Amino acid sequence: MTSFNFTSPLDNEAVKQLRAGDTIALSGVVYTARDAAHAKLAEAIQQGLPLPFNPVGQTIYYMGPSPTPPGHIIGACGPTTSSRMDPFTPTLLQAGVRALLGKGGRTKAIQESLLVHKAVYLVTYGGAGALLAKAVHRAEVVAYPELGAEAVLRLEILSLPAIVAYDIYGGDLFADATLMYAQGSV
Repeated sequence: MTSFNFTSPLDNEAVKQLRAGDTIALSGVVYTARDAAHAKLAEAIQQGLPLPFNPVGQTIYYMGPSPTPPGHIIGACGPTTSSRMDPFTPTLLQAGVRALLGKGGRTKAIQESLLVHKAVYLVTYGGAGALLAKAVHRAEVVAYPELGAEAVLRLEILSLPAIVAYDIYGGDLFADATLMYAQGSV
């Protein structure tokens, strides 16, 4: 397993370097989207409408922040359960999204879609939203403000910690960890 410092948006060369289990300090721009925003984004793509951001190479962070305390850039911003976005994920990957960031496993269909579209699924620490907020240096609503905490945000981040869960070669951190546990090598 290797550690990387990468800047989003990600290009194909960056994604090719990543393997399940690698750790990343992710910087640059990521966009947040949860269930309701995903539905709107997928619908716009299917209707041929422009998106509120260029999806090519982008990282989508499955997150809706808590209210922003005075003097802070953002409230707690930990990941939400990624599987809720599964119905919309193939559409966003086809549009050019290169990385997804959340928590928890994904279906075999999503893993296959990641392979087809040469994209990665990253996970970060659930329950550590206040700590993860320290990686956010700028936050602005770019779409669907009527969704409140589920609006699409553009975040500028510095060294947000992530782990590659699924890579473009079929690597699966969850399966690997389960096998290691079953074999008693954890």
